[in-house]
Amino acid sequence: MSFGQFTRQLAKEAVGNQLKDVMDSLRPADAAAKADSLGNPAPASTAPADNLAAIVIAQVQAMQGSLKEDHELVVLCTIGLETLRALEFYAPSPRLLVLTGIDSDGAITRVISPVESLQLVCKPMLVQPSVKPARIRFVTPKPRTD
Repeated sequence: MSFGQFTRQLAKEAVGNQLKDVMDSLRPADAAAKADSLGNPAPASTAPADNLAAIVIAQVQAMQGSLKEDHELVVLCTIGLETLRALEFYAPSPRLLVLTGIDSDGAITRVISPVESLQLVCKPMLVQPSVKPARIRFVTPKPRTD
């Protein structure tokens, strides 16, 4: 093995270990219980073309719906120095999303952001056999009866 290959392998392992540590910190042992404590999931809704929040929610719902029982969808949102693992999506308006989840310290955290500036990383991950997969909850506003 040449020195260049050895250096690349060493860097790959170091980055891989750091990534695993970050992902493990965002997946506490009680993530499923925290997701369940947020409430019951809302049914999928159809989204008009100009409702960006509903489009994003529909995409995440579709990704989660296609998972096997031994997988969970990890949705990460990084704003500034804070990284949030989203466990709940709420769309109070067509252009605003409120994400509730846990940060890298395990604290419940909310991000309130216009949909246009929100960047999400969605990753299906295998859970350990004895662990219940955490499911993301989707909250839709109640229709007004005026």
